[in-house]
Formats: sequence, C-alpha cells, structure tokens
Amino acid sequence: MAVLSTREKLAILSDAAKYDASCASSGAGGRDSLKSGGIGSTEGMGICHSYAPDGRCISLLKILLTNFCIYDCSYCINRSSSNVRRARFTVDEVVRLTMDFYKRNYIEGLFLSSGVIRSPDETMTEMVEVARRLRLDEKFAGYIHLKTIPEASAELIEKAGLYADRLSINVELPTDEGVKRLAPEKRPETIRVSMAKLRSKIEEKAEPTLRTKTRERFAPGGQSTQMIVGADATSDARILKTSARLYGSYQLRRVYYSAFSPIPDASSALPLRKPPLMREHRLYQADWLMRFYGFEQGEILDGTPDGMLDLEIDPKLAWALRNRASFPLDVNRADKERLLRIPGLGTRAVERILETRRFKRLRLEDVGRLCQSITKVRPFIVADGWSPGAATDAARLREAIAPKPRQLELFR
Repeated sequence: MAVLSTREKLAILSDAAKYDASCASSGAGGRDSLKSGGIGSTEGMGICHSYAPDGRCISLLKILLTNFCIYDCSYCINRSSSNVRRARFTVDEVVRLTMDFYKRNYIEGLFLSSGVIRSPDETMTEMVEVARRLRLDEKFAGYIHLKTIPEASAELIEKAGLYADRLSINVELPTDEGVKRLAPEKRPETIRVSMAKLRSKIEEKAEPTLRTKTRERFAPGGQSTQMIVGADATSDARILKTSARLYGSYQLRRVYYSAFSPIPDASSALPLRKPPLMREHRLYQADWLMRFYGFEQGEILDGTPDGMLDLEIDPKLAWALRNRASFPLDVNRADKERLLRIPGLGTRAVERILETRRFKRLRLEDVGRLCQSITKVRPFIVADGWSPGAATDAARLREAIAPKPRQLELFR
C-alpha cells in the first residue's frame, strides 16, 4: 500500500469523521492553562462547527484515528467490506496536528473517534495516549472529546476520563433488534454495560475525597451517545422512548440523532433513500421538550396514529393543537411549568415573563416584545386586554399559524 502524507491522511480521516454528530462540549468548563503554563482553555460552550450564543463559530479538529475497522456494520461507510480509501494516523501525527492547528487559531479542541483495528483495546490504547500526550507533554488545556469503544477494558476507559472533557459511547441504532440485524458483531448489552460503568465512575469521581475534600476531575462534560435515524423502520415514538431511557438510566448529557446517509455498495437491508433532514431536526426539538420543557416522552406523540413527528410544524405546536382544552393560559397567572407549554415561548421568554409580571400586568404587546414572534403565541394566551376568544378552537388554526410553504428557487 502506498505511503500517504499527513495531508492525505487528514483529507481521508476528517471526511470519514463527518458522520459523528456527538461532538458538542457544553458542560466541559473549568480548565485553563494560566496556572500550568501550558496552552489553551476550555469554556462552557459548544464546539465542533457550532455557534455560540453570541453568534461566534466554534470549531475543533474532528478526525478518526483510523478508518480501518474489523467490524462490518451495514450502515457504516468504514465497515470492513467497504471499498473506501483507508488511512491511519500515528499518535505523534494527531498530537502534532492538534497543537499546530490550535496555535494557528484554526480550532479550539479535538474530537477523536476511530474504527477498530486489530482489537478494541489496541485502538483505545492509542486514543488514550493521544489525550495523555496532549495533556501532560504538551500542557494542552483545550477541549478533548474521545469516542470510546464499548469492548475496551475498564482500565482504559478510566484513563480516558482522566484526560478527556467528554466521553461518548454510541448505541448505534434506536433498538436492539436494529443493532442485531444491521450490526450483528456488536452487542447492545455490552454497550449498555459500558455506559453504566462510565456513569458509575463519573459519579464516583464527583464525590469529594476524604483526605483532600476535593473532587477528582473525570470527564467533567459527562457522557453522550449517538443513534442513526432512518436506517430502519423504527418510529419517532420508539426513538424518543429509547432516548428517555438513556437519559434516565445513564445520566447522559446529550443524545445525538444522525440521519442515515446512503452509502456505496450498501446492503439490501438498508433503505435506498435517506430520511428527510427535517426529521432529524424535529427529533432534536422533541428531545429539548423532554430535557428543558417538562414534557414526558409519552405525551409528545400521544394521539398520533403512526408515532411519527409532524415534519411541517414543531412538536410543541403539534402537541398544543392536539390538546387545545389546556389553552388559553393567562400569562399573568399561569405557573412556569404551564407557560413552558405555550407554543412560541422558549425558556428565556418564560423567565422574562415571570420576572416582568412581578412589577406589572402583561399586555399582548408586552409578550410580543419578550418572544421572537407573537403570531404563534397569540391564540394560546390570555393577557391584560387580550383574549383569543374562539380562535383557540378554530378549525383552521393550524393553517393560520403554521409556516407557509415556500416555492424553491430554480436559480440562486
């Protein structure tokens, strides 16, 4: 096999890493290099070509250690039977790339995943060594996220947590049946055991020690996971049920949803077309309803015949339209939990409403100033001097407030 340059390896292995979605760094904060004399810092904000609240784009070096893999998962472009160009970084190359890119202000951290070459422990050993070298030898204090391998030894996972800000273990697909059918070499029970052990270790390290009364730093950004959506016929209701179980059982920071993308020479068991990208977006919105808006998983899609999220309107509006008897709500009297269920009101808008009504009664125009758009909110609230009357129960309410379909431009 021809010897590849570092640039060629980077082109192959950064492209191969694009299917990993779980690379935000929220919750990692608290590391800087001012005292250590090293380089870099970690802030509590998103990384990986995402956007901070102030609009700043934040990026990281997102690569695979190698795209060689001993597994033959049907949905994976890097499966052992795939006819793709292969490459493998050395530990030295990843460390050097990370430091060079950081010093040039290209990145703010590293997201490192890998195919499994020869054995899970051998691959995981190299990934841990990358993180160890960056932390101890290079004094790198920036963000590091390692995608761990479930079959790797507990000792290696523990070492990974000492150096990484966040660890993640992919559940691959929403159901055990899907994993067994499309990735028969992987065992769902092994994945769950690894996630449980990681949760226990994170909780253990979070407790103050008896001697120093301090908390050991161990994966402060917690753990996350990712599942592929659309590779099988699993409904959105089943996907959200799996997510709710993962959040409850393993205290995950995030569940990421990655829309299946058709790959060359794919198995006949896979769909020929990718699912609508809007489906992935709606799943994220539903996920936020569970995490930040007080919705139970079961009620988000309760009353839908097929267990699928509506692609035309967001899940909270869809729920409100199915539960009109719960509205309108008085913005001057309703508690926080009920205000969070009003379509068009986000968590910040609700906090502003609660703060403002301590000093004055809110009118419709006041609410309009506190939210992005009053159109969606208006039919579901009562305010000082405003009542929607029969509008809440109007037969054509959905058509009145749903986004209007747009004609796509033929030329741009």
